[in-house]
Amino acid sequence: MRYRKALAGFSIAVLWALASPHAVAQSGTVRIAWVDPQSGMMAAVGQNALRSWQHAVDAANQGKWGGNVRFELVPFDNKLSPQETLTVLKSVVDRDIRYVALGLGTSTALALSDAVAKHNQRNPGKEIVFVNYAAVDPSMTNEKCDFWHFRIDINSDMKMEALTTFMAGRPEIRKVYLINQDYAFGHSVERGAEEYLKKKRPDIAIVGKDRHPLAQVRDFAPYVAKIKASGADTIITGNWGSDLALLVKAARDAGLTAGFYTYYAGTTGTPTAIGAAGEGKVRQVSYWNPSDPVPEGAKCIEGFERKYKDDYAILASYTAMKLLSEAMKKAKSTDAKQVAFALEGLKVQSLNGEVEMRASDHQLQQPVFISSWQKVDGKTVRYGQENTGYGWRTEARLDAYVASQPTSCDMKRPAK
Repeated sequence: MRYRKALAGFSIAVLWALASPHAVAQSGTVRIAWVDPQSGMMAAVGQNALRSWQHAVDAANQGKWGGNVRFELVPFDNKLSPQETLTVLKSVVDRDIRYVALGLGTSTALALSDAVAKHNQRNPGKEIVFVNYAAVDPSMTNEKCDFWHFRIDINSDMKMEALTTFMAGRPEIRKVYLINQDYAFGHSVERGAEEYLKKKRPDIAIVGKDRHPLAQVRDFAPYVAKIKASGADTIITGNWGSDLALLVKAARDAGLTAGFYTYYAGTTGTPTAIGAAGEGKVRQVSYWNPSDPVPEGAKCIEGFERKYKDDYAILASYTAMKLLSEAMKKAKSTDAKQVAFALEGLKVQSLNGEVEMRASDHQLQQPVFISSWQKVDGKTVRYGQENTGYGWRTEARLDAYVASQPTSCDMKRPAK
């Protein structure tokens, strides 16, 4: 009788293992669906991001970051469309891919986060983890936070906190113009700039505000004419991709001398538009500066440039792979739910130092850099961008706690 009971228990355990390989093994191949634009006006940024992710996946596999786990990146083109993103998610589900990476566009990220949450609720045992590497609207780690969503970038309020702290110490800034893309992220940049400047520099006047359609404007000359007429000495913009490159180009062509304070001046196409005319006039806030990497950063950056003839700009891909790899080792599993729990509170070393995935809202905590566009000198500016001979010099580095923001997230967690 004892023998039969033992045999029955063993049989059940074997059946469970066969039915749930993710739950008992930290090995095999883990596929990550990469979902972002590969066509349209933002295609160039998307293609650079895809290369960055592939580079990080290759590094993880070669370095055995996840032990016996190997990673495979599966790219999808969502055309920067929320509707197309939902269509892609159906393909991801059909192919039984349990990890999704997306970052370019808050509208697509919000749609994906909501759809993933609903899928996971309806399909226990087949959960999906959403790795958000660049969509930075604060709501995603506040009132719209979700257990299955993890943000690797710093959110727009964290960026504005750091940017306005730096601006507060520059008395030459007196008149500011705000121009942003007309969707949730652009609205959050506009709101943050007004709110934080009022607290830190109430003497600064907001002399104009503009919102424009995302990835649709091909000539920013009319917007630049309004900025010139306002008398602004400084522009704050969260624009990215072609929307920033074309804005900077129009400003250069019009002889606009105002300084730019940006979120994404380092993204594909914008460095070329800035050129020599922007030396010392363009600044950006970011979670790293390629000219200030930890020792292994140089190997990563230079290896990417040799392989792709492109600039490595999306550090979040490297950080995400570090986090996923360590979480799988910690969980001793590749199961999405177990890995999600293991990610909470996890600390890893990335190319910008130690980072931590805050458990309360799944917002990564990491250093923040303010840098200015300067000539490459091999010392303070080690790497140029897009063969311009110019790159980014760090003017301020803020520890993670300085830019960290409180959260209103009331997260509902599944049962372990």
